[in-house]
Amino acid sequence: MKIDVLTIFPEYFAAIFDFGIVRRAKAADIVEINVHDIREYTVDKHKMVDDRPFGGGDGMVLKPEPIFAAIENLTGTSDRDQYPAGTRVVMLSPQGKPLKQALAKELADNTEQMVLICGRYEGVDERVNEALVTDEISIGDYVMSGGEAAAAVVVDTIVRLLPGALGSETSADNESFSDGVLDWPHYTRPAEFRGMKVPDVLLNGHHAEIEKWRREKALEKTRKNRRDLLTGENGEM
Repeated sequence: MKIDVLTIFPEYFAAIFDFGIVRRAKAADIVEINVHDIREYTVDKHKMVDDRPFGGGDGMVLKPEPIFAAIENLTGTSDRDQYPAGTRVVMLSPQGKPLKQALAKELADNTEQMVLICGRYEGVDERVNEALVTDEISIGDYVMSGGEAAAAVVVDTIVRLLPGALGSETSADNESFSDGVLDWPHYTRPAEFRGMKVPDVLLNGHHAEIEKWRREKALEKTRKNRRDLLTGENGEM
């Protein structure tokens, strides 16, 4: 997969993709990540990327011209109906569809090139959404100063789902949200720490009992922290 990030603050990403799974995926040519400065696509001498909103109001709005030019350069067209197969242009915005594991999996499975547009200020000229954007994504019901942190979240969430990124083919299948519930508790050595013991079931080597315990604990944690994920009338699967 190829990922292009459009931002007015490229320095934000100076090292953020050089750690852990994302770094290993880059080194293994599983993903290519490029960061682009929107200012490089301006044509005026002041490299203006924003302006006052029509109709009045607070703040500034990112202008459409440099974003259209950037998308055309990266995809070969500024018409989303003409994008090459597997191309997704994503606006990172609090107005977007919530980023959930199912959406991340769909993007990982069906995307060849992803362009992430990092909004700033009061937002982005709506004509960018109308003509260029295939997906509008939010990482939560809150407002941040810009889309850069959201871009980092989206990249990490998707890259780890790409084949070969995690090393083990089953790692992603056993995580929170992969089957509709949260992950079970995890323990490692020592078996006892400050009087707190690892549950005996995890030490007995009986795999069927371990799997049963894990499922029960996953449901218990989901009922406690995210009952909304459970589908039954009484919060049961």
